[in-house]
Amino acid sequence: MRIDVVSIFPEYLAALDLSLIGKARRENVLDLNVHDLRDYTHDRHRTVDDTPYGGGAGMVMKPEPWAAALGRIAVESPVDKTGGNKPILIVPSPAGAVFTQEMAYELAEAPHLAFACGRYEGIDERVIEFAAESFDVRPVSIGDYVLNGGEVAVLAMVEAIGRLIPGVVGNPESLVEESHSDGLLEYPVYTKPASWEGHEVPEVLLSGNHGKIARFRRTKQLERTAVRRPDLIVQLDASKLNRHDRDALWHSGFAIVDGKVVAKEPVDPA
Repeated sequence: MRIDVVSIFPEYLAALDLSLIGKARRENVLDLNVHDLRDYTHDRHRTVDDTPYGGGAGMVMKPEPWAAALGRIAVESPVDKTGGNKPILIVPSPAGAVFTQEMAYELAEAPHLAFACGRYEGIDERVIEFAAESFDVRPVSIGDYVLNGGEVAVLAMVEAIGRLIPGVVGNPESLVEESHSDGLLEYPVYTKPASWEGHEVPEVLLSGNHGKIARFRRTKQLERTAVRRPDLIVQLDASKLNRHDRDALWHSGFAIVDGKVVAKEPVDPA
């Protein structure tokens, strides 16, 4: 996979040289390139922003540098553009679709991703329209809050997507049982020593009975998700829940009604 990131603070993306993503980058598992938007300016001040039309506070990122940067990335894209195929351009934005694990899996299948890190009051909207000629443009949000720029969001998304690429994570089986991989949060994990500061590892994990261990972990997933993310519980497919699942949900405040998982009592959204 090729990944391109455009930012006015390329040093902010230095974390992409660390850990598994950095290792994958050095071993050419990921072709990851960071571009300084100011390299695509043509004035001595390397200007990337200007005042907004219509008035208002703050500054807006100018279209010319973005057009030049994205144009170069589009030309260098490894995507076979026959049949209308395009590389994907992700624009971090609080006004975008919410980034999820499901989206990460989808994007991990793409041969080329580009990320446009906005700053100030955002990027001139005409850039989005212009980029749509060469890219599949997708505004994406990592949550219902506002950041100073897109770099933090890009770091999160690149890591979430990149670790799903074959060869990035050493043991691919570790990806299967993670939070959100099956619609639930991950079960709690433990290591040696079995007894620490008066806290004991659950006895079932020491039993060697893999069937009981699997059932224990599944129950803990359901219980944890019910407490922390009840919104995920009500999205479960009730037809795929066995008796043990249903018992765990019942004791966690949920029931199966008309083939759907529902809260026995109204869940406080707060």
